[in-house]
Amino acid sequence: MLNRRHIRIKVLQVLFAYYNDDEPNAASYEKMLFESVNRFRDLYVAFIQLMVEMHSLSIEKIEAGMNKKLPSHEDLHPNTKFAANSVLRILSHSKSLEKATKENHLKWTENRDLLKQMFKDIQECAEYQEYLSSEVRGFEHDKEIVVKLFKRHLVNFELMHDYLEEQGIFWNDDIDLTASMVLRSLKAIKESDTDIEFLPLWKEGDEEEEFCRQLFRKTLSTGADTKERVALVTPNWETDRIAIMDLVLLKMAIAEAIYFESIPTKVTMNEYIELAKFYSTPKSATFINGVLDTLMPKMVEEGKIKKVGRGLI
Repeated sequence: MLNRRHIRIKVLQVLFAYYNDDEPNAASYEKMLFESVNRFRDLYVAFIQLMVEMHSLSIEKIEAGMNKKLPSHEDLHPNTKFAANSVLRILSHSKSLEKATKENHLKWTENRDLLKQMFKDIQECAEYQEYLSSEVRGFEHDKEIVVKLFKRHLVNFELMHDYLEEQGIFWNDDIDLTASMVLRSLKAIKESDTDIEFLPLWKEGDEEEEFCRQLFRKTLSTGADTKERVALVTPNWETDRIAIMDLVLLKMAIAEAIYFESIPTKVTMNEYIELAKFYSTPKSATFINGVLDTLMPKMVEEGKIKKVGRGLI
């Protein structure tokens, strides 16, 4: 499920596009924000389906060998351990995964060459070879190889990252969190299962979804005021010379500090300083740290920032 850090990233990406638009429409960009969230779920489903595709290719390879005009001994007596993997069989027969894949916007079948290259890659890896040669059998053994192959090889396959970047500019930012969700889903599969359960996109209730929506809206509503405040504490800088990304990060940080009373100010500051390290210039984190360190105490004194809850008052 989406965590607060990732929600902030989603909002940041959309707001950056908004502030670079000559004629931005807030409603359209809010819709874009939640479409971006839905694409996160697309990637989650697609990554699970990726294991099914690897399973299908293993079966295809066995059948192709047997159907050769002059099959070798290996073709006639193939190692079927991966094709018979009990976890992969549950995934392959999952009705909920089949339904989600049909509805998904990201479909691996549109790039068969990529799938074949990925399958070739895992066939050549040491973990796969050890699994096939091992005499160990059992459900947990089967689950272990599925988790290993996904974690160590499939999710790190460079050509897949290139493909995802072509499909959508935001997907590469989603890979790490999506992969962690997939691993949780794979590890949760039990031998008695006939189907799989997907993790929810949001935590129970609507608190996180509302955090996403309100962070976007409040940043827009307080953006002009924040820009003026930044100008006052950076007399040696014209705000037009400050990187757009830095201004967006500052606007988000101030909006979060004002309107989310249960989030400690220190947490907010640290979050946006960290985001600056990844999404802005090398000096941005220091710049944002300095601006927030000056602005936050002043706004607390003015009563603009108020915190409620244990340890925050």
